[in-house]
Amino acid sequence: MRVISFDISSCFRFTTNTSHLFLAPMICPVEIEVKFHLAEVDSVRDRILGIGATSCGRLFETNIRFEDAAKSLQGRGILLRLRRDDRIRLTFKSPPHRPDPNFKVHRELEVQVDDFDTCRTILEGLGFHPEQTYEKWRETFAIGDTKLLIDTMPYGIFLELEGQKSNIRNTAERLGLKWKERILLNYLEIFEIIMREEKLAFTDITFDNFKRRPVAIRRYLPLLYAG
Repeated sequence: MRVISFDISSCFRFTTNTSHLFLAPMICPVEIEVKFHLAEVDSVRDRILGIGATSCGRLFETNIRFEDAAKSLQGRGILLRLRRDDRIRLTFKSPPHRPDPNFKVHRELEVQVDDFDTCRTILEGLGFHPEQTYEKWRETFAIGDTKLLIDTMPYGIFLELEGQKSNIRNTAERLGLKWKERILLNYLEIFEIIMREEKLAFTDITFDNFKRRPVAIRRYLPLLYAG
């Protein structure tokens, strides 16, 4: 029998009452990021390398978003996610104490685990269920403490900049990106807009689903920009 090695108590505090189990976020590190839609990738990749960023490779991700029995996590801005790429990680994200209109800010805790299926079984045993699957290809670059992530989603390609606010803004300027066209929505929120506008019948963000039902993301970009 394989033993999964992580201490879930380091990430969550589970509290019970007479009706249900719910999790309360503990003090979390803060992650800061913005996104930009990429109409063309090769020239942006060249500019990324041109400013001195180091390539860290490209990986395929499978992600499962979990919900509680009342499906209350997403409504509270909480993401409970199990991800598999070259590693397996369990992630908890929650809203910040002070939102910033210029950047996407969230509190995040993440642990690496040994076994995807066992971790999923543990979460289901605690009362959570898989609500949504989403896939992407992620190409990672780094310059100093800033991450530059080219994300190929089933519905479009984006560049995510992650780091300190001043470094994010400076990197965007060096790459020639328009700050008013930054996106603060996460990929699930972007999909919600596409699903509503296109009246999609599926909820999993997979390449197979969008191969059968392609969409033109450009028409929805004005709905995504933070301005």
